[in-house]
Amino acid sequence: MLTVDLYIRVSTDEQADRGYSQRDQEERLRKYCEHNQMTIRRVIYEDHSAKTFERPEWKKLLLDLKRKRGQIDLVLFTKWDRFSRNAGDAYQMISTLKKYGVQPQAIEQPLDLSVPENKLMLAFYLAAPEVENDRRALNVLNGMRRARKEGRWMGPASKGYINKSRENGDKYIAINESEAVHFRWHFMRLPRGFSIPNKSGN
Repeated sequence: MLTVDLYIRVSTDEQADRGYSQRDQEERLRKYCEHNQMTIRRVIYEDHSAKTFERPEWKKLLLDLKRKRGQIDLVLFTKWDRFSRNAGDAYQMISTLKKYGVQPQAIEQPLDLSVPENKLMLAFYLAAPEVENDRRALNVLNGMRRARKEGRWMGPASKGYINKSRENGDKYIAINESEAVHFRWHFMRLPRGFSIPNKSGN
C-alpha cells in the first residue's frame, strides 16, 4: 500500500472561495486515495502563489520528505497548477523529489513520468498556467495604459484628493476637504506676494 501526502493549495487571488476550494480539493484527493487503497500520512494546506516554490508549507514538506527519505511514495494534488505555475522550477522540483524517492502526481491529470512521451503532456500542463499568468499580467498592463490615455488617474490620489467610487462602480478622484484647506490657504496668499520662509527663517 502506497503512503501519500496530500498537497492542497489556494493562491492569494483565490481568497473569495478559499474555504470552498480547500474542502473541494481535499474531498477529491481523499476519495482518490480511498479508491486506490492509499494511506494518507498528512494533509498540507498552502495559501501562496505557485509562481515559485518559496512557499512556507511546501518548504516544510520538502524538509520533512528529505528527512524521511524513502518512507513516502507520492505527493498528490488535484491538478498540476496546484503544484506549480512555472515550468522551469517545476522540472527542478520534480528532480529533487525523485532524489527523495517521492513522485508528484495530479489525480485529474495523471502522468506516468517513466514514459518519455508523457513528458510532452507534462510540459503542456506546466506551461499552460504560466502562460495564463503572463497573459493576465499583460492584460493588466494594457488596461492601465488604456486608462491613462483616457485621462483616468491610476493609483492613490495625490495630496488634497481622495479616491472614491460611484454607485455604478466607476472610480473617480474627489477633493479631500480636510487636506484641501491647507492647499487653498497657500494658493490664496502666493499671488499676493506672500513668500514661504526658507529653512534659515529668511
